[in-house]
Amino acid sequence: MSVYYINSYDVDDPVAFSKYGPLVVPLIHKYGAEVLASDTTGLAVEGQPRTMNAIIRFPSMETALACYNDPEYEKIKMIRINAVSDCTMVLVKEYKK
Repeated sequence: MSVYYINSYDVDDPVAFSKYGPLVVPLIHKYGAEVLASDTTGLAVEGQPRTMNAIIRFPSMETALACYNDPEYEKIKMIRINAVSDCTMVLVKEYKK
């Protein structure tokens, strides 16, 4: 069952953060994931808006967690951690009727 990685955060250092995408996208593709949405202009209809929002579909919870725990991502993750604040990341299972 597909799992959706949903994140929202504020980009505090755009120059540093610009290095994150080119490194993380090939890694998530390695795990069969697809970026469904990535937007710095998302409209908050409730709650506090963030400057970056993304949704990535992974084939399964296992592949999403394997990507997150990949040693290569440990290095890439530090770019994000040092460039953003107010980060929320969740993994949500696909809804099936």
